[in-house]
Amino acid sequence: MKIYDVTDAKFAEYGKVLTGYDTTELLKAMDAIELPENGVAYEPGIDSLEKCAIMNDLGNNAYGGMPIQLGMCWGHNKALNCLEYHRDSEINIGSSDFVLLLAKQDKIVNGELDTADVVAFRAPKGAVVEVYATSLHYAPCQVEDSGFRVAVVLPKGTNTDIDKVTEIDSEDKMLWARNKWLIAHPDAAEAKDGAYVGLKGENISI
Repeated sequence: MKIYDVTDAKFAEYGKVLTGYDTTELLKAMDAIELPENGVAYEPGIDSLEKCAIMNDLGNNAYGGMPIQLGMCWGHNKALNCLEYHRDSEINIGSSDFVLLLAKQDKIVNGELDTADVVAFRAPKGAVVEVYATSLHYAPCQVEDSGFRVAVVLPKGTNTDIDKVTEIDSEDKMLWARNKWLIAHPDAAEAKDGAYVGLKGENISI
């Protein structure tokens, strides 16, 4: 599939690149965390990353004073597998280039989304990339054979455990964690773990 750059005008539908932030300290802290041998790891908040000066800048400026968490998704991945969304923007910062597979929330029709509507964007090392709340996303894809490390900034508590809710709206069946609505491809491990299956078409791999 074609991979656009986050500086391409097409990305404006999905997010934007924030400027003026110094990511040097954060990238160094990210690279100090060992990559898993295979698969993907994720932690909503990581102490060594949250001690970086950019934590305050992102909370005060990018999130307008909201309490935030600064964690990381890291490992080895080239596939779509799932898409998720939150009620707010997510900020991603890679310690190397990475690719985001994104789709628009309004492409979900009757609980299904065709993977033909997924678009790929490459983000350069150190860029502060905001992904809008209306943009579905999931684990980044690696550009380098060694894997990827991508910082993930979200409102505090996002992606943490949540008790099962009584379904009120049809969207509720997608609620997978706190502030996290997840749609899985039937081939994804998450589907086998009980996640809502709503992606149809190819499980895209780059």
